[in-house]
Amino acid sequence: MADYSMYHALGQGENLDPNDPNRTSQPAPPQFQPPIAQQPYQQGAGYAPPHHGQTYAPAQQQGYHQGMAAPADDGSLAAQMNSMSLGAEAQHGGTARRKKKDRHAYHTVEAPAGSSQAFNGMPPAGTPQTAFLNDPSVPAGGQFIGGITPQMNQFPAAASPGFHPNPVSPAEFGARDAAPSPTFVSAAGQNKVSPDDTPSVPLSREAVQQHYLTNVYPTFERHVPPPATVSFVAFDQGNSSPKFARLTMNNIPAAAEGLKNTGLPLGLLLQPLASLQPGEQPVPVLDFGEVGPPRCHRCRAYINPFMMFRSGGNKFVCNLCTYANDTPSEYFCATSPQGVRVDRDQRPELTRGTVEFVVPKEYWTKEPVGLRLLFLIDVTQESFNKGFLEAFCDGILGALYGSDESEEKDENGEAKRRIPAGAQVGFVTFDKEVHFYNVSPALEQAQMIVMPDIEDPFLPLSEGLFVDPYESKAVITSLLTRLPQMFSSIKNPEPALLSALNSAVSALEKTGGKIICSLATLPTWGPGRLFMRDDGKHPGGEPDKKLFTTEHPGWKKIAEKMVSLGVGADFFMAAPSGGYLDIATIGYVSSTSGGETFYYPNFIAPRDNLKMSLEIKHAVTRETGYQALMKVRCSNGLQVGAYHGNFIQHTFGADLEIGVIDADKALAVTFGYDGKLDSKLDAHFQAALLYTTAAGQRRVRCINVIASVSENAKDSIKFIDQDAVYTILAKEASTKLATTSATLKDVRLSLTEKTIDVLAGYRKHFLSQAHPPGQLVMPERLKEFSMYMLAMIKTRAFKGGSETTDRRVHEMRMIRSMGALELSLYLYPRMIPIHNLQPEEGFPDEQTGHLKLPPSVRTSFSRVEPGGVYLVDGGQQVLLWFHGQTSPNLIADLFGEDKTSLQSLDAFTSSLPLLQTHLNAQVRNIIEFLRTLRGSKGFTIQLARQGIDGAEYEFARMLVEDRNNEAQSYVDWLVHIHKGVQLELAGQRKREDSSESSALSQFAGLRPAYW
Repeated sequence: MADYSMYHALGQGENLDPNDPNRTSQPAPPQFQPPIAQQPYQQGAGYAPPHHGQTYAPAQQQGYHQGMAAPADDGSLAAQMNSMSLGAEAQHGGTARRKKKDRHAYHTVEAPAGSSQAFNGMPPAGTPQTAFLNDPSVPAGGQFIGGITPQMNQFPAAASPGFHPNPVSPAEFGARDAAPSPTFVSAAGQNKVSPDDTPSVPLSREAVQQHYLTNVYPTFERHVPPPATVSFVAFDQGNSSPKFARLTMNNIPAAAEGLKNTGLPLGLLLQPLASLQPGEQPVPVLDFGEVGPPRCHRCRAYINPFMMFRSGGNKFVCNLCTYANDTPSEYFCATSPQGVRVDRDQRPELTRGTVEFVVPKEYWTKEPVGLRLLFLIDVTQESFNKGFLEAFCDGILGALYGSDESEEKDENGEAKRRIPAGAQVGFVTFDKEVHFYNVSPALEQAQMIVMPDIEDPFLPLSEGLFVDPYESKAVITSLLTRLPQMFSSIKNPEPALLSALNSAVSALEKTGGKIICSLATLPTWGPGRLFMRDDGKHPGGEPDKKLFTTEHPGWKKIAEKMVSLGVGADFFMAAPSGGYLDIATIGYVSSTSGGETFYYPNFIAPRDNLKMSLEIKHAVTRETGYQALMKVRCSNGLQVGAYHGNFIQHTFGADLEIGVIDADKALAVTFGYDGKLDSKLDAHFQAALLYTTAAGQRRVRCINVIASVSENAKDSIKFIDQDAVYTILAKEASTKLATTSATLKDVRLSLTEKTIDVLAGYRKHFLSQAHPPGQLVMPERLKEFSMYMLAMIKTRAFKGGSETTDRRVHEMRMIRSMGALELSLYLYPRMIPIHNLQPEEGFPDEQTGHLKLPPSVRTSFSRVEPGGVYLVDGGQQVLLWFHGQTSPNLIADLFGEDKTSLQSLDAFTSSLPLLQTHLNAQVRNIIEFLRTLRGSKGFTIQLARQGIDGAEYEFARMLVEDRNNEAQSYVDWLVHIHKGVQLELAGQRKREDSSESSALSQFAGLRPAYW
């Protein structure tokens, strides 16, 4: 199958179509997208789907050919298509006509009747009718009526008069900060808005990605960070990298009124231990000895690049509270006539935005030691029967020692350490009793000590529980390989989890540390036993708020005790038969202590083993700190409003206490005004995280962020960081659902109202020229904001309709702890077509050396081609979706010669085999590259074959632009938002979110009982 022409573009003579933008007879204009196929993709015999022997031309992806028409064989359709306004400038300010009023991108959507939306492809015979194909929201006559033959090109009619913009180069696009212009989607008239005219998320991600393949991101010169899903190298110039901190607006209105007009939150998204990319400088670690780092005497801010030195270097002025401090004698250095210290360039704390200070004894609560990792292993009957116990033990072995072939060696030829020197591991198993293991290297094999007293748990052994995993490698390996057999005959059905946790905490009491716990069934034994609270019957459709939190005092107490001792927990929870696990109660322990819950709602060992072992490895090896305290400080005139994330805060204004924190955890801080800011000065923010590293060193990580201040809030609109805005809104919504009386419906309404507020505020206060009322105008920096907000309403955490409370609560807490990159993929998955890859895609680009990724498509069923295969990465799970008529050759190229039909594939496949075919190598390279761009979840594929696998429903859920998840399609949502904006401008809008609906609701505690 090496003959490429067979399936990448039919190897026939050139088809000279006057409307084909890719013909090679004359030079094509430069595009700012990766090149697309050189001819209309007609699949030759190579990849023809089995459709009565005829070749099958898949529909083109509209929206891809920016600034060009889609090639078509049928002249009249092509001509109609050619006049469709699909320019690159339809997204980013026009360059065609230079009149002043034309400097905006017009998505004019008064389409002629009958072109309701692209309808690409008939369902193959036997496909059940789904909500995607027969969309009841389309008016009669909107879709094609009559038989659609596969040869017919399924293109919509022209959506607007011809408009041919010039393509934009990556450099021009990268420099677009200069004067961003708003984007319009006009929603007037009776006809539907064309989906092609709505702002595209894949396009916004990829256009910027091209620029950062060859350029670094200087943190001080460029004011708006790239989108979170973009792979970029940040160069720290004194302002912290966006990987650690993102501000919702990098130019702040001077007064509260200006912020209120924008409708946006002023907030900071912090991911203090975020991992860096190759090519970025590591965070410098500085030791000031016994005196500790220099700090401001009034507000206790740490020294940073924005503190000014005065009086020849004798005083330094705090950039947050403007207090002039005396410079400590040991830190004194003369200043130049400009007031800059002579040694500034030699001191990382004066030139870098993110630094770490090693701190002296007064910052300790107890003697710091290396991280103690305690594995709590569920050995009940269910865990053994479903292969979960064996998988978990294999995962721990793989995480600690790796598999033999792939081990990296250090310079002495020894296996490379996976966890830092000084860190130690211990093992405990539990069913109705708790069993401790002495794994001291002096022993031949591990000793098991049973603790039967689960009512009053204690620690039965003093030493030998925690050991260096490399010294006791033989003992640990034999213990973990024998565990499944040891418990194969005992089989207690009910675990006593709370007692096991209590005894684990008493083992970690003196040092602090981290618990990694597996659980495969509801813990119904001993103190703190849980019951089947959720029977799946919810009158009125929405589950009771009680099911979202824990009612049990024992579990609340253990969570608070863990945080105070500097202990956190990660749970690996599998519900093998999809049963109820009461994650609301058990996950409360991990979310309060700063850990994470990995949930496998339908655990099947052959399919999920690989994913679980990747995630255990990640949980063990990612950068982890424990016993942490966090404090955020800001400039005079601002004050901290609220924190959102996984921590305990005893009183407002106190430090946040965190049991464990790792590289994937993020928290949000929102700010309010307590005065007016001076627009001549900048606004400063400093986050300080005091923690103990896994190697046992007590440090403070300082993250400094600066933003300009402007009197006119219109300037702030140009410097909005869209990813930070929707991430902070999502965290706020999740906190609101967990801590207030708001119902799911209230949260959905408030997200909708927030979207309307932002767009109405922009229209009302910041437009320099009038626009027809039929147009929905969006700020350039918030073009995709509406799509992300719609996706948020569709998430399992907030959506309407039936959803198990376990999954709801799990995803709600996950939103509260995840960073911008993981949330961006979770809300809007990447969807990459792999049935029409170009020969060079999936291999390194010769110019840049980076992997050449194929362009991703919008997540809508209208983009799916007949015979198509799509890789959909939603950050949490990755689906490989096959159309019912996928070519046998494509399947053979991906999975091996013996696999020629969808039915012949193994339903539990979780990775691609290593084959010599070009396509297989391409897809494996793409998967390896995407592995580097994600949060905490393992990247393994799950098959979703049309009409065969249940995962197809999950694929349908991920198509967030369509009508699904009890919410509207993207186009209908924009029309709905637009109506809200029009009502707001006319002063007739009634706010639907109940939080502000009645003054009496503020006094809920004062109501008499009969209200």
